[in-house]
Amino acid sequence: MNRTPVLAPVRPRAPTWPGPKRRAADGLSWIAAVAVGYTVVQLALAVPGTGLGWDESVYVSQVARGSEAAFFSAPRARGITFLVAPVTAVTSSVEVLRVFLAVLSGAGLFAALAVWRTLLPARVLALAGGLFAGLWITVFYGPQVMPNLWVALGALFTVGCFLRAVRDPADRAGLLGTGAGLAFVALMRPGDAVWLLLPLAAVALLSRTARRPALLVALVAGTLVGCLPWIVEAYVAYDGLLARLRRAGEIQGHLGPHFAVDDQMRALEGRSLCRPCDMPWRKPVTGVWFLVLWPMAAGGVMVALLRRCPFTTAPSAVRPSAVLVPALAGLVLAVPYLLLIGYAAPRFLLPAYALLALPVAVCLGRLAGSARPRAAAAVVLGLALAGHLTVQYAVLNGTVERGRDNNKAFERITAELRRNGVRAPCVISGSEAPRIALRTGCASRQTGGHDGSITRAALARLGDRRAVAYVVDGRNRPPSFTRGWRPLTLPGLPSRPELRAYLSPAAAPPTAGR
Repeated sequence: MNRTPVLAPVRPRAPTWPGPKRRAADGLSWIAAVAVGYTVVQLALAVPGTGLGWDESVYVSQVARGSEAAFFSAPRARGITFLVAPVTAVTSSVEVLRVFLAVLSGAGLFAALAVWRTLLPARVLALAGGLFAGLWITVFYGPQVMPNLWVALGALFTVGCFLRAVRDPADRAGLLGTGAGLAFVALMRPGDAVWLLLPLAAVALLSRTARRPALLVALVAGTLVGCLPWIVEAYVAYDGLLARLRRAGEIQGHLGPHFAVDDQMRALEGRSLCRPCDMPWRKPVTGVWFLVLWPMAAGGVMVALLRRCPFTTAPSAVRPSAVLVPALAGLVLAVPYLLLIGYAAPRFLLPAYALLALPVAVCLGRLAGSARPRAAAAVVLGLALAGHLTVQYAVLNGTVERGRDNNKAFERITAELRRNGVRAPCVISGSEAPRIALRTGCASRQTGGHDGSITRAALARLGDRRAVAYVVDGRNRPPSFTRGWRPLTLPGLPSRPELRAYLSPAAAPPTAGR
């Protein structure tokens, strides 16, 4: 018989905690869920039926199959054209390009957050990623051929690598990632890279723990390497670096004291560009989150200074620098677009939003964990986030629908021009030239303004050999050199219902039966 007593004493087991590999896997799964969700939302809401915008057409025309490159003005950098070149070399499909960028931006968000795993708790990173990815601007520009989102992801990656290199001098991946991240940002937008360099260099110089020659070399070398193509092009096409900087400043309205905070808030209604931004602000609710962002980020900084970071039982594991440095970098990146230029575009502040999402997530986590009663606090925060997302996706839906309507209108314009003999090799000038030119396989040439690349006399002579269409908007008069050219009424755009074109003699008129 078994003589073991029924109530034999049970020896207490030592508590078991997840090992490092398990914690790392859990952290990656939280971040991966946010990145996958971001990509899915783009594919569902921002990709279908959208055509290329003005700036996108300029960037894509540099590497598109069967298209002549549009004039590339002084402020632009070629990083985004390098990014899309593998797709445009294979296909001219806008849908394929959009899907490629949606998937790539999701992967980029994952990589940018993953480097922070040793710096902040996984759930803080997931919340920060969700806050950033939930903005209508982030979803709208994810699949677009525009550099600003990539600057944001590069900045987030760079600051994370920088802090890893500061914390552990033996972390070579962090050191190399710092230089590579800044090079990537500079390749996309050199000006933003310089503004990102400033706070990181200041930290590296003023902090004893960060004051290492290797780290400073990585910061400066990465910025210079990324800016090198822009600098070389300045000497090839703009008579030197100073001349290109001067011309870029003229096009961008010159840097100077300009209070553009109210312009940025108006633009959050769904305007891709607000220049000038003197229209009435019809939907103030779309700017509420912008007003809340800054005090919430300041609250996250205070939480970090008090070492009360949420979602962790070891407050000492999270250093204040992991919140202070991204907050500082985000604030510095916002300065030129809030205080130094006289117009606004929501995409300009994407790098600042990406970095400020970290202290905001810390603040929200602390509020959720310390408020009493917890159930009521969770309901209030949940309702606030639900309302925020509702506003974001209402703006996104309106912006995407306008883009789809524009795309259909441009398809009608392109079909009418082709029917009237405007086929490659051809030239489009005047209103909306870059977008029309890319769709028709023509070159885009302007006789004046920021994109001036040909004289009126040269364009008139070109019209004898090639089909040239000069597009005029509304009641504007055509230039004198189009006298004698064939007028053509074009289908209108939602924002420009009256469009007409003047076709040069080389544009063959439609014949019976064609």
